[in-house]
Amino acid sequence: MVAGFRPLRAAVKWELMYLLHQTYTAIILVTLTLIIQSAGMAALIQWLKAHFPKGIYHLGIFRSSVLMVRFTSLLVCLHIAQILLWTSFYRWKRFATWEAAFYFSAAEYATVGSDLLLKQMWRALGPVESVTGVLMCGLSAGFLFAVVTRLIVLEQPELANPAAMNTT
Repeated sequence: MVAGFRPLRAAVKWELMYLLHQTYTAIILVTLTLIIQSAGMAALIQWLKAHFPKGIYHLGIFRSSVLMVRFTSLLVCLHIAQILLWTSFYRWKRFATWEAAFYFSAAEYATVGSDLLLKQMWRALGPVESVTGVLMCGLSAGFLFAVVTRLIVLEQPELANPAAMNTT
């Protein structure tokens, strides 16, 4: 064996270990993020069923608005909980203060980007958090869209079926 290849093999071995460590960490963080989002949305659905057992018929503008503000606020709280999950990891592994860890995590989650940098070993987690944040925001937007659609269908069924309006 050529002596010059030993340091190269050692470097490749370390890079592979870094990659595996980042991958395992990313899988755990993404899974926990999905659990928070799914459990939160399931809790909102259960709350809706418990408080409106006969459905959300004829709530009116004010009560519909209050319902949407409440749901949107709770979804924002879910996203903050997810950011805090990632913040905890960054605080543990990289940043000296909670403020820096939260700033970095919130910027990555919102896909804004940050002027703070991770060590090379953890650098791949920033884009993973960004993609996860986009997907979680998409789930929240879809959830709110479903609630609004349901409110419209129940309050004004003619708006839900434009074809029925054009038959005059």
